[in-house]
Amino acid sequence: MASFLSYLEYFHVGYAALTLAFYMLSFVVPKAAFVARSLASYICLVWAACFGVVASIVLSPTGYRLVAAWATARFFKLVMTATTNITFDVDDPKQHMKSRPAVFLANHQTELDVLMLGSTFPKYCSMTGKASLRRTPFLGWFMSLSGAIFLDRANSQSARSTMNAAANEIRSNRQSVYIFPEGTRSYSKDPVLLPFKKGGFHLAVQAQVPIIPIVVANYSHVLWIRGLLFKSGRIPVKVLDPIPTTGLTAADVDELTRTTRELMLKELIALTEKAQGRKFAVPVATAAANGVAKASGIDIKVAA
Repeated sequence: MASFLSYLEYFHVGYAALTLAFYMLSFVVPKAAFVARSLASYICLVWAACFGVVASIVLSPTGYRLVAAWATARFFKLVMTATTNITFDVDDPKQHMKSRPAVFLANHQTELDVLMLGSTFPKYCSMTGKASLRRTPFLGWFMSLSGAIFLDRANSQSARSTMNAAANEIRSNRQSVYIFPEGTRSYSKDPVLLPFKKGGFHLAVQAQVPIIPIVVANYSHVLWIRGLLFKSGRIPVKVLDPIPTTGLTAADVDELTRTTRELMLKELIALTEKAQGRKFAVPVATAAANGVAKASGIDIKVAA
C-alpha cells in the first residue's frame, strides 16, 4: 500500500511538473498552451471521476444517488477552472435550472462541454451517453453508479426500452434528464447546430414535462482543436424559458424538434457574436430537412 501511494505521489508530481513546463513554454511557443491545458483537463477528469465513484457509493444507500452527479460536476468545475482558467458564465435569471422534473437540452461542441456540465448540471438529474461510455475506466464507472442513461444507437429496440424506463423514472421520481440533442460533437468554428435527434423530445412529450434549452456560445476562440488553440477565457451560456409539452402527443414531436432547434440556433448566434465580437449569418447548410435528423438508434418513439 505504501509503495502504491509513493508511486501515485511520484506520478502526480511528475505530471504537474510536465504540465507546468508546457505552460511556461507557451510564453515562447503559444501552441504549447494546447498541450498544457489538455494535460490539465485529463487529470482533472480522472480526479472528478474518482470523486464521483466514491460519492455515488456513499450517497446511494441514503437515496441521494442523483445528487452525486451534481456534486461531481461541481467538483470538476472547481478543479478545471483552477487549472485552466476557463469559465462558463451561466445566465439563468429566472432560476430555470432548479425546475424539476424537466428535459434539459444543450448544444454539443467539443470535449470541453464536460466543464460546461460542471457549471449547469442540476440536482436530481441523469445524464445520457453512448453505451460504449459504460466501459470507459473511471468515467464509465462513475456514470454507471450515478444513474446515467446509456443508449445503444445500433440497437433501436434496446434504445426504446431504455427511454421507456427513463420516462417512468421522470414521472415516478421527479427525475430530470440532460441530453445533447445533436447526438455528437459539432467541432465547428462557427455557431452552427447539427440536426437534432428526436429521442429527447419524445421523452419529454411522453413524460409531459417541460423542455429547458441551454445554449452555449461557440467557443472556438477558446478551444479550436484543429488549430491547436486552447487558451483561457469566459464563455457565455443562456438558459432559455421552458417549453411546455402538456397536451402534446407523438404527432407533435417533429414540429417541437424543429421550433426548439430554431430557437436555440438564434440564441447561439447572438451569444457567439457577444463572445467573439463579430457578426455571423444564419448557416444554411444545417437547415436541411428542417434540422431534424433521420431515424437512428435514439430517434425512437417512447411507448405509452
